[in-house]
Amino acid sequence: MSTRLAIGIDIGGTKVAGGVVDADGKVSHRARRDTPSRSKSPSVVEGTIVEVVTELMQLAGPESVAAVGIGAAGFVAADRATVVFAPHLSWRHEPLRDALQKRVPVPIFVDNDANAAAWAEWKFGAARGETHVMMITLGTGIGGGILIDGQVQRGRFGIAGEFGHMQVVPGGHRCECGNRGCWEQYASGNALVREAHSLFSANSPIASDLLDAVEGVVDNLTGPLITQAARDGDPTARELLAEIGHWLGIGIANLAAAFDPGMFVIGGGVSAAGDLLLASARETFKRHLAGRGYRPEARIVAARLGNDAGLIGAADLARHSAG
Repeated sequence: MSTRLAIGIDIGGTKVAGGVVDADGKVSHRARRDTPSRSKSPSVVEGTIVEVVTELMQLAGPESVAAVGIGAAGFVAADRATVVFAPHLSWRHEPLRDALQKRVPVPIFVDNDANAAAWAEWKFGAARGETHVMMITLGTGIGGGILIDGQVQRGRFGIAGEFGHMQVVPGGHRCECGNRGCWEQYASGNALVREAHSLFSANSPIASDLLDAVEGVVDNLTGPLITQAARDGDPTARELLAEIGHWLGIGIANLAAAFDPGMFVIGGGVSAAGDLLLASARETFKRHLAGRGYRPEARIVAARLGNDAGLIGAADLARHSAG
């Protein structure tokens, strides 16, 4: 395996974050851009990625970079080159690797962002030493990765781990994927903000402190702001996070019934809430686990690498693939 540096790019619904990563998983340089809106063409998003890669190569020294790994928030085909569908971006059967390779002078490798995060947490983070790991990333939506005996499980068509689009409420909220009642509509950053907005729309007095925090401008409310308010003791923000945690626990119990992992690692931006989110998730998981009381229970832990997991994993997978 090459010990040269690799660049990892984590593409989410709101940001394109990049970093230069060494063979020990350490990030030495960073760059970030806002993700272009879904209305923008794929070429605009790709241009943003190239901007980040170019900046990082200049910071690291182009001759020191062996490869670039892209962690994409979407359904990545088995060829690890094509994004079949991205609910929060404009990619539809997008030949992402080839489009970027024309503009980047080192090998490009593409994977799902949650697969990359799962790899990073298994190799460098919270899941070291665990044989059966499920990664759940909570951001704009929900992503997932499966890692068994040190191998990322991508499925027959490359699209395994799209946990966020499991249906948990038949006929429920409409999802960007086209279906209704998907898990990510109840246990993600978007769900957190939507529930806060519903309190504002109802003129609920319990939301007055949150409304004051955004000076009455409802559109300025974000998941990180709600999380910070919860940390500061705001009871409504804490209630909202506990509700998201409840739905998170229900989905995890379903996944445990299907896959029986030893550990669930919870990452992504929303996971920054820590036990304000995970305490509720663990409690609900225990109540809904099939065969509870008669079977071993998987641990539910916070990702150790935080928001860096996706870019670290993408870089390390690219380094491995480059040889």
